[in-house]
Amino acid sequence: MAGNLIDVLTERGFIEQTTHQDELREYLGEPGKRCYIGFDPTASSLHIGSLIPIMALAHVQRFGHIPIALVGGGTGLVGDPSGKTEMRKLLTREVIEQNALGIKGQLSRFIEFEEGRALLLNNADWLCALEYIPFLRDIGRHFSVNRMIKAESYKMRLESDEGLSFIEFNYMLLQAYDFLKLYDLHGCRLQMGGSDQWGNIVAGIELIRRVRQTTAFGITFPLITTSSGAKMGKSEKGAVWLDAERTPPYEYFQYWVNTDDRDVERFLALFTFLPKDEIIGVDKLEGAGLNDAKRVLAYETTRLAHGAQEAAKACQAAAAMFGSRPLDSGILPSSSIHRKGQAPDGESIPHSHLSVDEIGGGIAAFKLFQRVGLAASRGAARRLIEQGGGYLNGARIPSFDALITADDVVDGEILLRSGKKRHHKLMVS
Repeated sequence: MAGNLIDVLTERGFIEQTTHQDELREYLGEPGKRCYIGFDPTASSLHIGSLIPIMALAHVQRFGHIPIALVGGGTGLVGDPSGKTEMRKLLTREVIEQNALGIKGQLSRFIEFEEGRALLLNNADWLCALEYIPFLRDIGRHFSVNRMIKAESYKMRLESDEGLSFIEFNYMLLQAYDFLKLYDLHGCRLQMGGSDQWGNIVAGIELIRRVRQTTAFGITFPLITTSSGAKMGKSEKGAVWLDAERTPPYEYFQYWVNTDDRDVERFLALFTFLPKDEIIGVDKLEGAGLNDAKRVLAYETTRLAHGAQEAAKACQAAAAMFGSRPLDSGILPSSSIHRKGQAPDGESIPHSHLSVDEIGGGIAAFKLFQRVGLAASRGAARRLIEQGGGYLNGARIPSFDALITADDVVDGEILLRSGKKRHHKLMVS
């Protein structure tokens, strides 16, 4: 690709802070440079909140550089205090290794690891073999406690009721050592991360300068929130995961379709690879044009996370539920979305099977809503229906204990809805 990686990351909204701006631009001027981001293996799946670093590494690769995804198998045994007001739960090495396998599969959808085009490493390979006294002598002596406790990640914990544990206090040293190790092993001189990682990144840069007399670089990303102020990646059911078992592709697609109007242009720039010159001006669209842009956003993000086939099926499922019309050919024309209207595919809508015998004399609405996952508990289902948010075949359910019977089956189906956005189809046999 023509241009400089820094320019693209800047214009698409990825960069909050950088170090050594002019030298960094020069460093990235030639292909083949290494850049790394760490991923915390505290779960077997990443979620939408991890998409900014994932997409940043994908842009790194598209510019001919070599991204390094570093799974924190070692640091995960300690726990990062950044952005937390209390100590994280300590995980076993077996759980962390299992989580790392899940993360590798998800990263592979965005980044090509074949033929050395990217590296997936685990810092447990060097951190778990460290000897404490040599580490203190060789690495610890370069750190000032006075400076460390001024870092934002430590200040928050020092001011909390729980305080900062000694095991977490070591985290900055370990992350800095990761940077040094990646420089020694792979010539990596650039680390990127969230804004809460600034202190840790700078510590690594300083360690490389002191120990190897070399300039290293850092980039941090802004914290992404929606225009309404909500944290990115949260839905009614909790986190939106990249794992299809936790968040099915249709629900993933619907999350993006329901993007706030004010966020569509920004999210297209951050979470798709569509050309920036096509994205500019989307915020001026209204009505059907804006809805078309949301469909493209949902399709492109789902295609990246789950593949073109699942993205197309999600489009078809949405067509089955809400109807479909041709998509304006002039809106985001580089997208591979099908533009002539989608053939309905009801199978991709969240659904389950129920027999007439199971319905019997009727099932209370709140029990059925909890059973199919439209509410987390029966109490939540009661509140939802009492507040007017429960629907049966398009009609509002009058009371939480209203019976749903075989008489409600239409063409072999019962359609349940929670609020405006969440649907579930019961296929009755």
